[in-house]
Parts: sequence; C-alpha cells; structure tokens
Amino acid sequence: MTSDDKPTPTEDHETAARSRAAADTALLEAFGGVRGMVDTTVPGLVFVLLYTIKRDIHLAAIAALGLTVLLALARLARKETLKHAFSGVFGVAFGAIFAMMSGDAKNFYLPGMLYTLGLAVAYVLSAIFRYPLIGVLLGPMLKENLSWRTRNPGRFRAYTKATWAWGLILLAKSAILFPLYWWGDATQLGWVKVALGIPPFLLCVYLTWIFLAKAPPPIDVIAEMEAEEKAERERERARAEHGPVAEPPRFP
Repeated sequence: MTSDDKPTPTEDHETAARSRAAADTALLEAFGGVRGMVDTTVPGLVFVLLYTIKRDIHLAAIAALGLTVLLALARLARKETLKHAFSGVFGVAFGAIFAMMSGDAKNFYLPGMLYTLGLAVAYVLSAIFRYPLIGVLLGPMLKENLSWRTRNPGRFRAYTKATWAWGLILLAKSAILFPLYWWGDATQLGWVKVALGIPPFLLCVYLTWIFLAKAPPPIDVIAEMEAEEKAERERERARAEHGPVAEPPRFP
C-alpha cells in the first residue's frame, strides 16, 4: 500500500464515527429501545394500580393482558418488530393465568422474575466460559459475527465487561424482588418491580455503551467476505480472458 492509499486521519475518524453510530443503533435495537421499555413496564403498572385500588386479581390481570395485546397490535400496525412485543404478551399471559388460577396476585410477577433470574445466570455463565452473551447478540448486528473472539481482543474484553454488568445488575434486581415475593405482599412487590423495571435496564445499556465506545471498532467480516468474493470473480474473469497458462514442457 502506498502513502496515497493509506486512509487519512479524517477518514479514520469518519469510519470510527460510523462504526460507533452503528453500534448505538444495534444496542438499542437488540434490547428493544424506548418502546420496548414501555411494552414491558406499563402492563405491570396497570396490574398493580388496579389491584391496589380494586383488590380484584381477575380485573387487574385481564386489563394488563388486554393492554399488552393492544401494544403488540400497535406495533403490528406500524410494521415494527414484534419480537419484544410477543415476549411481553407471553410473559403477561403466563403471569395473568398463574395469578388467577392460584388466587395470589404476587404470582402475576413470578414468570418475569424467573426470566430475569435465568437471564442473569446465562449472562454470568457466558462470561465465565468466555462466550459473553452481549457479544453473541450484538456481533451479527454489527457485521462482525464472532470475529471479536479471535481477532479483536479489545472488543472481546469490552463484551465480557458488558456481559458481567448485565449479569450482576440483574442478579441484584432478583435479590431485591424474590424476598418481597416470599415475605412481602402483592402491592409492595408490584410497586417495587415497576420501580426496578427501567432504571436497571438503562444502567445496563449505559455501561454497555461506555465499554464499547472505548473498544476498537468491529471487524466487518461481511465486507471482507464480499471483497474476497469480488476478488475471486475477477481472477476467474482474468483466467477466462487469457486462457489457461501453458505448462512448461517436461523432459524425460
């Protein structure tokens, strides 16, 4: 590569800025963004509010489930992604059915609490076994796939730190909620769970953004594969135009 072919500092800065913007977008998309927070928080707020006022498990559960379905339909009408909406519908549906069948309003929150605990354990284990879950989730979105494990040690460390942050924060959240489930009442558990819905999530996203902002940019393996395929096509075209290279004569 000649000096004229080397990227200038301005080009390096623009490339880094584009990479950082793509990472920010992927981060929000991976975890649902603001709309995802609304979809997962508001139904629980409706349940605890109605139960606090009416003390009617069936009314509160049906209202929360109906709101969740409406939020999913609104996403469908806007042609937005439904993965977070559907997970919210199933979670609220399981909680609503469990609460109504058991007659205990606290059970409305149990499926979500178990999911949070399971996710925390998954984050911690993935970090311990050097396959940090944040990297596995974000890698394909940033077109780096799993290249960060072997070719980008700075990003490997960043993904590991971010995964530990998610795991420990979610474990702390579980450590607060489960004692309330065992020894508190439904309204206490409900209001604390609503209060712990968005702030821990925002803290996790913020820490992930900090770690990745300080890490090297991702290696675009998709662009590398496309460049290799283009080079291979050019070689094939050159062989077709010039014909096979004649082998030198062999003498006995």
